[in-house]
Amino acid sequence: MAEVEETLKRIEAHKGVIGTIVVNAKGIPIRTTLDNCTAAQYAGLLHHLTMQARSTVRDIDPQNDLTFLRIRTKKDEIMVTPENGYLLIVIQKLRE
Repeated sequence: MAEVEETLKRIEAHKGVIGTIVVNAKGIPIRTTLDNCTAAQYAGLLHHLTMQARSTVRDIDPQNDLTFLRIRTKKDEIMVTPENGYLLIVIQKLRE
């Protein structure tokens, strides 16, 4: 567990990182640096999107799996990593 905390602190220290969210298999945020309402919104929507993306990857090639999902908007970049039944979501401001 200490290794996980250390990794999260290292990610959160990167320039431009707005927040991080760890989401369990049910789509519920279990650790976040954002307010609860915002974290729940990101967690619910991105959990659903990640499961859809994973299903699409597996439909194309059943021996493949989703390892990383990156969404770039005009303002932010959202990075999602599914691992061992959890999702790590990192929201980062785009560099100008």
